[in-house]
Amino acid sequence: MPHFVALAVGRDSLLLQTRSQVLRTDGYTVVATLSSEEALQQFEAGDFDVVILCHSIPASERERLSRAMHSRSPGTPVVVVSRTQAAQQQNGADATVASDPEELLRDIPSVLGKVHPQTRHLLTVAHDVRKRA
Repeated sequence: MPHFVALAVGRDSLLLQTRSQVLRTDGYTVVATLSSEEALQQFEAGDFDVVILCHSIPASERERLSRAMHSRSPGTPVVVVSRTQAAQQQNGADATVASDPEELLRDIPSVLGKVHPQTRHLLTVAHDVRKRA
């Protein structure tokens, strides 16, 4: 499976820790931050394949973070994790995914596949194989 690095940002430490562990279990390297300021510092200093913003961050702050990150690195997808599957596309974000771990792991590869089309199939197959194991 290709190796991807995610920046996960949230205000709820337990939720952030759980989501980060779910992503790590699926093969991602995760840098987790609890504040917008730290997230921007990490983003500036690192090289991330995807940014995951939690619904625990106020909508206006998620939009500000998305815009700041896109201005620095337009090709890095910003994903908002929502409590509900039926959430609308968030302003400034590239995608909205459900917070359910299985759905998150199912949807992130398609977001990454838009940026790294050659890896979309590999990500999906790798996730399906782990899911069956």
